[in-house]
Amino acid sequence: MSDVIMHVEKLTKSFGDHIVLKDIDLDITKGEVISIIGPSGCGKSTFVRCLDLLEKPDSGHIIFDGTDITDPKTDTAQVLPKIGMVFQSFNLFNNMTVKDNITFAPVHHGIMSKPEADKKALELLDWVGLTDKADDYPSRLSGGQKQRAAIARSLAMNPDIMLMDEPTSALDPEIVGEVLGIIRKLADSGMTMVIVTHDMSFAKEVSDRVLFIDETRIMESGTPEEVFEHTKNERLQKFLAAVMQ
Repeated sequence: MSDVIMHVEKLTKSFGDHIVLKDIDLDITKGEVISIIGPSGCGKSTFVRCLDLLEKPDSGHIIFDGTDITDPKTDTAQVLPKIGMVFQSFNLFNNMTVKDNITFAPVHHGIMSKPEADKKALELLDWVGLTDKADDYPSRLSGGQKQRAAIARSLAMNPDIMLMDEPTSALDPEIVGEVLGIIRKLADSGMTMVIVTHDMSFAKEVSDRVLFIDETRIMESGTPEEVFEHTKNERLQKFLAAVMQ
């Protein structure tokens, strides 16, 4: 299908003798927002990190925009910049200003000149509500501001897909909303996203599709209504009962 931006086939990942993911199959379509839920340690974060090779799968294939990025012959340096990643712990460079954090990768990869990157950075900072923080260092930002800056940094590469690994789990509860608001804006803009989250209400609100991962595999996949309200999967029912009390 021409609208499939990423095709995952038989993806398997182990750490030592511990199998984390086994024979995962998934198609991600352009503009789709997928939330991944499941118990701690089930492999959610490992899966999303495999999608841009931060974790190398043991076997299987990941076809991104027609290119098998798991093929050793693939020049991933030409492909991976189109896959954006937002981490739980922000991963900003503390020795750079917020603006320089955003401009570094596009200039380093030759995607933009420094003046072009500076202009883009200011546009993105306005978009995430951080115009007044351009010349600040990350140490002067709140957790929510750091995560918004990290999202702007990923967007500076003009990615075709955004991966987010629990983007709000390191934040104080009172500032989670400001980051979720930016992610909603991204979803409304048509950005393809795969989001690992423990926030069930957010997953229900923003997702086109929700995946439940447990016991090394995707145990349930469907619309938020199907997953949260009509599932017949007993393991998922038990999980939801525990986390949505």
